[in-house]
Amino acid sequence: MDRITATKTRRLADECDKIFKLSEQVKEAIAKTNREIFVPSGFTHSAYKLDALPLGSAQWISSPLTVAKMSEYLEAKGADRVLEVGCGSGYQAAVLSHMFRGVFTVERIESLATQAKQKFKDLSIHNVHVRTDDGQNGWIQYAPYDRILFSATAKEIPLKLFDQLSDGGIIVAPMQKDNKQVITRFRKVGDNIMSEELEECDFVPVLNGVQK
Repeated sequence: MDRITATKTRRLADECDKIFKLSEQVKEAIAKTNREIFVPSGFTHSAYKLDALPLGSAQWISSPLTVAKMSEYLEAKGADRVLEVGCGSGYQAAVLSHMFRGVFTVERIESLATQAKQKFKDLSIHNVHVRTDDGQNGWIQYAPYDRILFSATAKEIPLKLFDQLSDGGIIVAPMQKDNKQVITRFRKVGDNIMSEELEECDFVPVLNGVQK
């Protein structure tokens, strides 16, 4: 990352931190991630604004503030591997790559998964693994995960994802609740799942199947 970009990403991290207090770990992860690479061409002038931007395929790249909050809600300290449902542009996964040893991200739209893979390669991010599949299946091969993050709104969390979560693990997901969406944190303790609602939000919905 060149000096100008590093200054912009650092400023972005500071701006997010002013609005929503971030841990040093999350703040550093935002500061180390070049958002410009993940926004669609034609929107690079908006890369460092706190706005969500359209990606095409009816998808969006989340606002940096939302990405910072979701990363914070994961309580990543001491956690080793994370599964992301909904890779999208890859920006959230790139931020997580600075916080976890292994990031496993699943995207149902094949073209987005292919583009994200290329971006991770261009940025020499080697600890993010991308798969094209319905994210609601998780990624059983590398389970269990310490953390699971939904980057799209779910009506419910599939049981198979709780099965792929390690004991003491956390799932953070925007949940559809009546006519609103609420970021919810689930904790798995033995056979019990505890949940807490964190704040209202606005994400694209989780969809079934794979789009070639």
